[in-house]
Amino acid sequence: MDKPVDLVEFEIMLLGRHMHLLSPKARGALGRLDRSAYILLSRIQAEGPMSIGQLSAAFGLDASTLNRQTAAMLRAGVVERIPDPDGGIARKFAMTGEGERRLAAHRAENLDGLAKVMTDWTAEEIADFAARLSRLNRDVERLDGRPWPRE
Repeated sequence: MDKPVDLVEFEIMLLGRHMHLLSPKARGALGRLDRSAYILLSRIQAEGPMSIGQLSAAFGLDASTLNRQTAAMLRAGVVERIPDPDGGIARKFAMTGEGERRLAAHRAENLDGLAKVMTDWTAEEIADFAARLSRLNRDVERLDGRPWPRE
């Protein structure tokens, strides 16, 4: 690890590993969303109902991968297929009430876990960390050409 970017890569790898450890009692809990469902539902929540084509463009994933993921989400009852509200031909995936409930519960568990980890951090340290993570994500999105919708 000769360069600072080596340390960043290492710490991001560990962060990805540790995120599921933030709420140990939630690991393996029935009804817990898997990573892909959590991310897809978060995007649908941010943008509203989306077609496979829109999801493919948003994530850079092929239709077969998204068909597999959305089929699992349909079986789990967290999304439903609806006609395009704008009158388009493609059907769209909309979050169900169950999807909203499970996404909110999963997010609350993540937030609770982060709060426990950051209990000794000042509000300024947390805000600074959030700003740096946001900058990193926005720069990745700029290079990738797929920005995540933000408020």
